[in-house]
Amino acid sequence: TQIVSGSSDQSVRVWDAASGQEVQALRGHTGPVDSVAFSKDGTQIVSGSWDKSVRVWDAASGQEVQALRGHSNWVTSVAFSKDGTQIVSGSSDQSVRVWDAASGQEVQAL
Repeated sequence: TQIVSGSSDQSVRVWDAASGQEVQALRGHTGPVDSVAFSKDGTQIVSGSWDKSVRVWDAASGQEVQALRGHSNWVTSVAFSKDGTQIVSGSSDQSVRVWDAASGQEVQAL
């Protein structure tokens, strides 16, 4: 079992839950990472940062899959929908955005 964390050092880190050992560090954000989540199937990680971006990562390789841009301030909350088809992000710009997880296209801004 793995867990994921975001950090003020601009990284997303994946940890082995049993041993507490770091498995990998994902780098690409240019600001502190406030929120992270695994997809339900565990194949992807989503992260939100002060750099105003939402990033999607391949959980196995640690490679960035896509960067979602549209917020005008810090991204403070991210999550996958239960079925994994959408990503939701909340920001200090007072918006909530819904993204298509496959294409990265913004579906809705609330």
